[in-house]
Amino acid sequence: MYKIKTFNNIAVRGLERFSRERYELGSEIADPHAILLRSHELETKNLSPGLRAVARAGTGVNNVPVTDCTAQGIVVFNTPGANANSVKELVLAALLISSRDVVGGIEFVSSLGKVADAGELNRLVEAEKKRFKGRELYGKSLGVVGLGAIGSLVARAALDLGMDVLGYDPAISVDAAWRLPSEVRRMENLPSLFACADYVTLHVPLLPETEGMINEESLRLFRAGSVLLNFARQPIVDATALRAALDDGRVARYIADFPVLGLVDHPSVRLTPHLGASTEEAEENCAVMAADQLVNFLETGNIRNSVNFPDVNLEPNGGYRLAVSNRNVPGMLGQMMAVLAERSINVVDMLNKSRGEVAYNLIDVADEPEQALIDDICAIDSVMNVRDFKIV
Repeated sequence: MYKIKTFNNIAVRGLERFSRERYELGSEIADPHAILLRSHELETKNLSPGLRAVARAGTGVNNVPVTDCTAQGIVVFNTPGANANSVKELVLAALLISSRDVVGGIEFVSSLGKVADAGELNRLVEAEKKRFKGRELYGKSLGVVGLGAIGSLVARAALDLGMDVLGYDPAISVDAAWRLPSEVRRMENLPSLFACADYVTLHVPLLPETEGMINEESLRLFRAGSVLLNFARQPIVDATALRAALDDGRVARYIADFPVLGLVDHPSVRLTPHLGASTEEAEENCAVMAADQLVNFLETGNIRNSVNFPDVNLEPNGGYRLAVSNRNVPGMLGQMMAVLAERSINVVDMLNKSRGEVAYNLIDVADEPEQALIDDICAIDSVMNVRDFKIV
């Protein structure tokens, strides 16, 4: 039986993906085979000896010690795209809020609660509504930085609103390119996008090369009076540089999902408390996707949507399978094959892939592996762990 340790409240629909005949789930399980979590800050001390996988029901894995997991041969999964629609809808709300002072208008009307005369109420509303005058999105230009699952949905929705959409993503995948509407104008570089866009929305992952992407230098390239939206990650924007750009009018408004000191009190800033994936549907989608990836990995060894291991898919053949994680150094596969040959083990099928410093192998064999064989493979220098199981 596989043991899954859970952190946070995982949506029931996700937990239901685990068969009770084959899985034991709970928050108090010791030495689990896998961990399923949302925003819990996982520590290195939580990486017990038998742990083989961590699944984050969400996109960002900054709460998972990925480097330490990789060093121990632990596969880390996330759920790209599962919350994309939820974030897209919040971005659309942000676009509207940035163009029409809906928040200010609501606050103004709420302040009139003590007015007892209907005529007086109407007079005050008519007299003050000009304070909240805005502009339409139709015909304006939106620059989308990052054209993955979320960015492509935002681009499509903006086109439906009648906006001119500019896109930039130097690392766009083939799948993302297929999803992208043909009407999106691909920009060759960020300076060109910033100079042409009335609105800029960020949808890139937080990486060393994207941290501080929006800084003093890049903000100088923005069209005067433009609007910046950040529903990706807070550190992508340099808060100090942004405040200066807001103060001098280079950026007219900043809408983001990440409250940060230095911006929460600025009159041209609207911040939400990290609501991007806070819908029932997104939480369920993420939980289901994370659970399915764990089940697939534990029962077949296949990997999809890992942030530290290669995607691997070897069609199950109903026999016995070895899953071997090792450091990506020369000669490893040959050593494994030598161990199998010495024991006259017939290899039915196999797949070997690498990613960065790690490699992963699925080896299908005709007969059930003995413990002595597992021990011999584990003894090979640079092998991190070995699992054996029967493919159902």
